[in-house]
Amino acid sequence: MSEGDSCDITAKNSCCCSNPNPEKETTDLKAHWDKAYTNNPHEKLGWFETDLSPTFKLLNISKIAKNARIINIGAGSTVLIDELLKLNYTQLIATDISAVALDILEKRVGNEHVSFITDDLTNPTVLKDMDAVDMWIDRAVLHFFTEEKDQQTYFDLLRSKVSKGGFVLLAEFALDGAKKCSGLDVCRYDTAMLSKKLGKDFELQDSFEYTYTMPSGDLRPYIYTLFQKI
Repeated sequence: MSEGDSCDITAKNSCCCSNPNPEKETTDLKAHWDKAYTNNPHEKLGWFETDLSPTFKLLNISKIAKNARIINIGAGSTVLIDELLKLNYTQLIATDISAVALDILEKRVGNEHVSFITDDLTNPTVLKDMDAVDMWIDRAVLHFFTEEKDQQTYFDLLRSKVSKGGFVLLAEFALDGAKKCSGLDVCRYDTAMLSKKLGKDFELQDSFEYTYTMPSGDLRPYIYTLFQKI
């Protein structure tokens, strides 16, 4: 499988997440992601990772306080929440379109220091009423929004919910990354593109390229960025 091909969900060379009928690609994203988490052990999903060092490199640069409000966008069943809890972060928010994924996560980590929000970032309802956050962490969600209107909705929400002085951590498929993931088209980014989308009120703090190794062994180039709202 080449770097430009679809990103598989479970096994190497299985092509199980590629869409054989791209012209009939599903638009029911909630059903799509619920099915992915229902039918596969979360540690076998193509985006599952245990090496969180790229994220924590940027988290450490931010020097975000332990009681800061941190939202993990598209959290799924990520182990990032586990690790943040181990480091004594006390105000975490996990949001995803898939209630199945969040249920897996909540059963594992509990809800003492974590709030769970099921919502659609392209048509947010609960998130629109959420209080401001000090850090917005998006690892591999934004790149699924290929329509300009959905990207606009996403960034409008982000800009309205990140507090002044707060941080935005975006990790998305790089320009030389896969063209599809889990059977869905993606929009690939570089630092300049993300900076333009965020606008003049966000200042770049750091960025770097990172190659993620999937559970299957395939490689996926990412761009990691950290911005601060000024």
